[in-house]
This record gives sequence, C-alpha cells and structure tokens, in this order.
Amino acid sequence: MIGPKIALDISPTLNQNAQRGVGFYTSHLQTALLSELKNNPLYKNWHLDLINNQQIQSPFSYNLIHYPFFDPFALTLPSRQHIPIIVTVHDLVPRLFKKDFPVGLKGEITWLRQLHQLKKVDYIITDSHTSKYAINKVTGIKLDKIYTIYLAADPIYRPIKSLKLLEKVKKKFNLPEKFILYTGDINVNKNIPLLVNACLKLKYPLYIVGASAVKKTIEHPWTKDLVWLQNQSSPLINRLGFVESIDLAGLYNLATIYCQPSFAEGFGLGMLEAMQSGCPVVYSQDTSLEEIADNSGLSFNPYDQSSLQRTLQTIWSDKKQQNILRQQELKRASHFSWQQTALQTLAVYQLALL
Repeated sequence: MIGPKIALDISPTLNQNAQRGVGFYTSHLQTALLSELKNNPLYKNWHLDLINNQQIQSPFSYNLIHYPFFDPFALTLPSRQHIPIIVTVHDLVPRLFKKDFPVGLKGEITWLRQLHQLKKVDYIITDSHTSKYAINKVTGIKLDKIYTIYLAADPIYRPIKSLKLLEKVKKKFNLPEKFILYTGDINVNKNIPLLVNACLKLKYPLYIVGASAVKKTIEHPWTKDLVWLQNQSSPLINRLGFVESIDLAGLYNLATIYCQPSFAEGFGLGMLEAMQSGCPVVYSQDTSLEEIADNSGLSFNPYDQSSLQRTLQTIWSDKKQQNILRQQELKRASHFSWQQTALQTLAVYQLALL
C-alpha cells in the first residue's frame, strides 16, 4: 500500500533564519519526522520530501505541504490550494504590538495578503496555547483550526558534570562566580531594558547571548531596544553575540539565574534550554513562559522593575532555593521531546488528509 507523500519546506534552514528559532524548529522537526517515518510502523508507507519553497515544480505530486514558518510581512504562502496545506505560525507578536512594530503601507498590504492566504490553509500549528489564542485574536481564524504542539530543547542542553569542561567555558568567556544569563533576540517584546536596569540596580553581572546583540544596526522603531542596549557601557553588561551550542550548554550550567523578561513569546525556547540544563529560571507572568514552566521557576511582573529585582534577589544567594528550582525544572523539562513534537505533527497531517 502506497502512503501519502508529504512535502516539508526547509527554507528556514537554508537562509538567514538558519541560526534563529524558526531554523532550529525546522531542522529538528525534519529530523524527528524522518525518524518516525523510518522507525514507526504506523508510518512505514509514508514519504517525506524536504523541499525549498522556491523550487517546488509540481505541487500536484504531493498529498500535503507543510510550511513550518510564517512571516506576516513577506509573501511566504502560496496561492494554490489544490492539496492540504499546513502552516506553523510561531507567534504574531508584531501584530499584537503594532505600535512598536510599524511596517508602513507596503507592510500592511503584505500582511493582508498573507492573512488572506493563512485563512485558506487547512490547519495551523503553533507553539503554545497562549500563541493559539493570540492567533485567534489577531486573525479571527477559528480555534478548531489551530493546534498547539510544543517544541523541545536540543539534548545537548543538560546538567554537565565535567568540571574541566565548565572551567574551559568559564575561562573562555571570563565569567564571574555568579551571573544572570539571557539568550535570544533584542526585540521590543523581549523587554531587555527592564532586565538590564534591574541588574545594574542590583549590581548583578548580566551576560547576553545572541547574534543580534552585537551586530551593526541602524536606528529604527523595531531596533530601538537593540540600539539602547549597544549604548550601555557598564562592565556589568556583557554582550557575547552568537555562541556555539556546546559553549551555550556550559553557560546555562554556570549561570546563577536565567531570566526571560519578555512581554510576549510564542514559546520560550531559551528558557526551556536553561530548565533542561538545571539552571534556575525566572520569567514573565501572563505569557507563554508560565505555560511552559508550569509552576517551576519563579515568575515576575514584566512591567515592574522592582518585581523583577525582588525575584532575582530571592534566588541569587539562596543555594537551597536554587536546588529546589533546579529539580522542579528538570522534571518539567523532561515532558518535552522532539519525538512527541513529530508524532503530534503527523497527527495533524492525518487530520488534513482525511
């Protein structure tokens, strides 16, 4: 019996998104899907092609196409609807915070075209229930067309027992005995000024990982927090830029606290990586971060600097509290896996193929 032929667009692994969250998601999803199709008897007759959207010659040769990304301001979705289409929308933060992410007339027109195509797809996959309801609010697409499928952290992020390896990372980045860690982009929704100002007030060293923190940038409403960060000259604020995964795993293990101060997130992968590494985490209330942490770690009000400061102080010197959080987070992080992500994604494919 011949099974369905699925196309997965892996464009994000081949362009500027390769080192960003959407590239990470696409890369790990394709690996997990291929593993299930190879090893799971339920899918032994299924076939998965890894394609580049620009190279699709004949969509009619597939039974379903999955676009694992969605850009509100670029024409990434096809107009054709001859076969089932699945789209992963990680978040719609720029539409939730429209004042902070102005796009002009051309951008608004592109958004309307993308929205028109998005409403025609069979199902949407997103990273959290928080994101699911945000997509419904922004687009009006019915909730029964949107499926939450959690991501997972790379297995490289784990508690490291090798003191030699940790000492190597510590020397490489000239790390102090205690420090706060943040990984990710520096967009307005990330709320980095709150974290920076809290660390300055408390005199806690802060290390920021992510290519955007050190790249040359121009003044623009979208980059105002990045420009602000790059103008900070305190020795307490350290911008490391892009860090290889093996070194980042060490940073998570060495950090006293990982902080995710975002106003909004689609998921919160950096926080999950920290949790899986056994690093105590603090994160914003009323966001997807609470959903992912699920009562592990400590939350704070992202609109109140004193709330963040009190939360950081609660953990900073309390070894007992750190160990309690570490155990809670490791237990919670164990519930996420790429195999689970792949199986739930395949279930959505099956639904679309009915």
